[in-house]
Amino acid sequence: MPSRGGTHFQILDDIARELSGDVNFPTCLDAAILVRNALKDPFVRNEQIVQAISVEPLISSKLLRLASSVIYNPAGHTVADLNTVIERLGIDIVRMTSLAVAMDQMLKSVHLSRYNTIARAAWENSLQVAAIARTLARHNGYATPDMAMLAGLVHNIGIFYLLFRAAAYPDYRDNEALMIELIAGWHEGIGENLLHSLGLPTTITDAVRDQSHRTRAEAPRSISDILCFSIALAGNAPAWQNRTIGAEEEAWQADIRLQHEDLRQAADAEIAELRAALSV
Repeated sequence: MPSRGGTHFQILDDIARELSGDVNFPTCLDAAILVRNALKDPFVRNEQIVQAISVEPLISSKLLRLASSVIYNPAGHTVADLNTVIERLGIDIVRMTSLAVAMDQMLKSVHLSRYNTIARAAWENSLQVAAIARTLARHNGYATPDMAMLAGLVHNIGIFYLLFRAAAYPDYRDNEALMIELIAGWHEGIGENLLHSLGLPTTITDAVRDQSHRTRAEAPRSISDILCFSIALAGNAPAWQNRTIGAEEEAWQADIRLQHEDLRQAADAEIAELRAALSV
């Protein structure tokens, strides 16, 4: 994370204390914390996970939609109970859905309307990167598709968290340039620390931290590589992010899209399914 500039010191200091556990998390993260606490036990039973997520209807409804989607239920069997959902989807998808709910709550914050365009663009980018990452992992076998999809969905969570938190500070409410400076400079580090606090594995948090550092691999061989390739293949990064990309990076991304156009097209159906299941 870059060193803290004077302009952003107060909010970054407040967030650092939040993420270190010195103060309570905002209520928008309640759902993700419920899941984190349930999954701390390596021997947790499905019934205990069901009990935890049943407290938050948004998690339950999104999980049911995912379990009924073509991605996970191509035969179209009826899925009506959470035990079956968890057996079908697995723990990584439960984590992913709890974080989708957290992002949902941030997007719907009453103070975020001024920056709705930025937030919606980041959400659409997250959905596309997640679906592409799942498709890419399924094709190359270097990571489980669900873990890759989880990395894709949460790679922008630092943007959502900074937008949500900064909206409470008067300096940011009507100053888009200042807000963009904040999220451009710190969203990766904040995202890494937030996900670490929420119990995600280091393979995910490291990938989120390093997402803008172009991989040297010719083909993706890790979660970090898959995320990097998927961001390039999505090609729909928010406008403020595109302004920070150099000519060499832009050329590399264009080359990746040209090489893997068939894979990008193969992900289109999954993008639509994921959007329908996790729509906010």
